[in-house]
Amino acid sequence: MVLVFACGTKTYNSERTRPNVLFISVDDLRPELGCYGKSQILSPNMDKLAAEGTLFERAYCNVPVCGASRASILTGLRPNPTRFLTHKSYIDVDAPNVVTLPQHFKRNGYLTLSLGKVLHNWADDALQSWSEPPWHPRVFEEGNAGRQRLNYQLDVNKDKRPPYERAEVIDTAYLDGKIANRAIRELQRFAESDQPFFIAMGFVKPHLPFNAPAKYWDLYDPDKIEFPEFMEYPENVPDEARHNSSELRTYDDIPKEGPLSDAMARSLMHGYYACVSYVDAQIGRVMKELKRLGLEENTIVVVWGDHGWSLREHGLWCKHSTFDVAMRAPLIVKTPVNKGDQRVHSLVEFVDLYPTLCDLADLTKPSHLQGDSFTYLLGDPDANGKEAVFGRWQNADFMKTRQHGYTEWFSEDGKSQARMLYDHLIDPNETKNIAQKQGNADMINKFSERVEELRQIE
Repeated sequence: MVLVFACGTKTYNSERTRPNVLFISVDDLRPELGCYGKSQILSPNMDKLAAEGTLFERAYCNVPVCGASRASILTGLRPNPTRFLTHKSYIDVDAPNVVTLPQHFKRNGYLTLSLGKVLHNWADDALQSWSEPPWHPRVFEEGNAGRQRLNYQLDVNKDKRPPYERAEVIDTAYLDGKIANRAIRELQRFAESDQPFFIAMGFVKPHLPFNAPAKYWDLYDPDKIEFPEFMEYPENVPDEARHNSSELRTYDDIPKEGPLSDAMARSLMHGYYACVSYVDAQIGRVMKELKRLGLEENTIVVVWGDHGWSLREHGLWCKHSTFDVAMRAPLIVKTPVNKGDQRVHSLVEFVDLYPTLCDLADLTKPSHLQGDSFTYLLGDPDANGKEAVFGRWQNADFMKTRQHGYTEWFSEDGKSQARMLYDHLIDPNETKNIAQKQGNADMINKFSERVEELRQIE
């Protein structure tokens, strides 16, 4: 039997019941890739994928922290003042009765797999969404020392917690090489099956600590690594926008407060770049096997970072803010039928991924979804998209329009405490908060009303 499916403005035929989905997350990946115009980063495989698919230039997460962002994406629900607040967010706790993205595909005949770091809390949602128990590299299992969870330890680093590591090891010595190997084995299994698959796979780098095989460090000359253009807090920034980059402060050789030395900052940036190239190589291995097996022609591929990351912009490190550098993240979508080498300038948000994949796979959309499908942008990348996207971090609500980035902080009883507004057309680095600028009052009131509406959504 041959079925015909709509996808964007085209159709394609498949002898399988529906197209496969390869859903690839990359932890802490900011849109600092060659395909995003950042030539200092070597990311040939993600660049190739973007050239074959559609790159979204202005994709935004809905919450800038791993656990909450991933829970929001997989449920299709926005964070609110009582849901998806921190890295410890659990779907089983915050949205226990919601049909998740993989669960919906499972109910529609897909075999669904979770490989690596898909949900931050890997025991979360383990029973309903996946056809088989979620798989993680062996070092994630109980009984291993916490210091070994995310990094390969050299003897010199025993009982230490370094923020980065350059080791003369093969790719599979670290977790992401193991995750790519497992994904390749699963693809080989599906090449012999007629059952459609939904494989969610999550790479753990470039999350701290910045550990990668030496060959990826050697791709970069540390003396040529440039610091951001703007490394100060913005003018007129409210105190609520400041943070201590606390995630980084837990590592050895990092001061507990105050700025980092230029030498340490350069080493961290070097490590981040190395990790991006390391993950890029693993994605390349998986995509090469997908093509070799003949599965590429019937598989939707999505590559996304769960949020952005600060590399000394505003003097900050890590995520945990509503600055644009923390809220904006990479998104690349490749389908079997849409034209390649497309760039979408319209705004999209990660809560849109669930309904989009439903449309691409010709599945009905559950009624609880709070995002909007952007399938039409795959068929017409120049079409008008959303006027605004929304997010939140702890007690702050974020709104991004085509021109402005707006944040408003609220007290526990719901009273407005502070505001931040940037005009991204003239101030893309967010150097000056213009929330109090004369003449902006009407705009501020309009934005405030919009974020208040979102705060009320359950």
